[in-house]
Amino acid sequence: MMDNDLHRHRILLLCLVLTIAILSLFWQVQNHGFVNLDDDLYVTANPHVQAGLTVDGIVWAFTTTHASNWHPLTWLSHMADCHLFGLSPGAHHFTNVLLHIANTLFLFLVFYRMTWAVWKSAFVAALFALHPIHVESVAWIAGRKDLLSTFCWLLTIGLYLRYVKCPRYTRYLLVLLSFSLGLMAKPMLVTLPFVLLLLDYWPLGRLESTNSSLTTKSDTGKSTVFWSRRSLILRLVLEKIPLLGLTTVSSIVTFLAQRSGGALESLNTIPLNVRLANAFVAYVRYMEKTIWPHDLAVFYPHPGRSLPMWQVAGAVLLLISITVLVLRTVRSHPHLTIGWLWYLGTLVPVIGIVQVGAQALADRYTYVPLIGLFIVMAWGLPDMLARWSHRRAALATLTAGLLVALMICSLLQVRYWQNSSTLFRHTLEVTTNNWLAHNNMGLAVASEGDSAGALAHYRKSLLINPNNAPAHNNLGIALAQHKSPLEARIHFDQALYLKADLADAHYNLGVLLMNNGELDDAILHYQQALQSKPDDPQIHNNMANALLRRGDVCAAIFHYREALRLEPASTTTRKNLEVALTMQRTPG
Repeated sequence: MMDNDLHRHRILLLCLVLTIAILSLFWQVQNHGFVNLDDDLYVTANPHVQAGLTVDGIVWAFTTTHASNWHPLTWLSHMADCHLFGLSPGAHHFTNVLLHIANTLFLFLVFYRMTWAVWKSAFVAALFALHPIHVESVAWIAGRKDLLSTFCWLLTIGLYLRYVKCPRYTRYLLVLLSFSLGLMAKPMLVTLPFVLLLLDYWPLGRLESTNSSLTTKSDTGKSTVFWSRRSLILRLVLEKIPLLGLTTVSSIVTFLAQRSGGALESLNTIPLNVRLANAFVAYVRYMEKTIWPHDLAVFYPHPGRSLPMWQVAGAVLLLISITVLVLRTVRSHPHLTIGWLWYLGTLVPVIGIVQVGAQALADRYTYVPLIGLFIVMAWGLPDMLARWSHRRAALATLTAGLLVALMICSLLQVRYWQNSSTLFRHTLEVTTNNWLAHNNMGLAVASEGDSAGALAHYRKSLLINPNNAPAHNNLGIALAQHKSPLEARIHFDQALYLKADLADAHYNLGVLLMNNGELDDAILHYQQALQSKPDDPQIHNNMANALLRRGDVCAAIFHYREALRLEPASTTTRKNLEVALTMQRTPG
């Protein structure tokens, strides 16, 4: 009894230490703001989310593919934050921190229950909690989907352990439910059924058959593969069929959502051979940033065809060599094989074969996959030092030094996420030819009143990537503010040539045309903007203004009311509606 109490207290103490370490690291995010990369899509420019948890909002969450994804649980999470805290960014950030704490503790407890190795499981959790490459998922409000889906990922594994211990239909249904919720947070969970098969081998040992001594003899007298082992493998695979069915459905829904949102890059833009080359290099770059976390950035531009062939060949050779090595040691060191395959397999959906966006890789994509490498480190290091007499002291010193170093690096990395300016200034310092960082840095300095700096950044962005439609749109806005409407119109037109459904460009061109008295053309562009953004109150308000100036009072009233429905607190729209209603009551 005394030993059990001591063991329980040790587990609780480790959980407390992990929690305090995470709070110490991320406490500063309470003073951070929203950033101009996707935070607008998810919160600051999303009226459905800002309205909080409402019936209409919940229906929208389950039916929309906004932000080129179907992830209703993520939307509900952001709605809950707005419902409780409004648009206070510190509170939204702290929800992320709490989820990261929950994920870390869950990871520790799940691996402890699977392996009964307290210190190794704690080491995996500590690396997960403190590694700088994971800062992006925690310090970025739009990164909520990574945290939420990982919580469901670990919950699913925990429930799977209960099912394995005592197989019952009710317990399996809970596994399916948790897995389904995870897919509704982010489809990154599509690889989880394959991970469960890996865990069946190690550490759960479900491939150990009591009847493995039963063999058959071939005509040559040699023993064949154990039929009992084959039957066991087949049973474990069949056990995952319902999960694989959900994976298939989620993959189809995600593909359709991303295609409809224009997030998928075509093979004409990035050919398959270029994608494969970048994928191999990305695997190695993720490993490099895990071992030596340097030059971490929110966006790494895709190299396209400029990737050196020696890098691709070297990456392929390294990955094949490691894979062959760990497979040869699968019986003696199964943790190496499982950890490595975890890493390789869970990165497949985001490695760039199906290219979503224009990044070469992304730190947030490693939130789950690096657990595999952490397994290799936690179990592999003690194996390497197994014959050394000072093994325990060396491991303790190495572990303490590594975790302290990671925490210092993470503290510095968290500071870069203070606001858009600090984030993209750092990104420009550690990357080259980063057209997205220049564009977003332009937005940041423009919001600070530096219009000349904004113009310079937009022009640099277009110099690197002339096909960057958002940068053309932003440059058009800046030029219009600098009283250069003709040049502004050229860039709005170019933005629409590159991306015909870019709602912001249609809206801004509509504003330019309306200010120039071209009401009919302005209304046409507002209509096209509303096709892409039917729930944007600002577009509805300006559409109503143009209609009112043209004399279409009834149509104007309709759009004013739509704008008020979407943004009830807008006093400007309310006053505009009152003017329109007065005009309707007093014709002529």
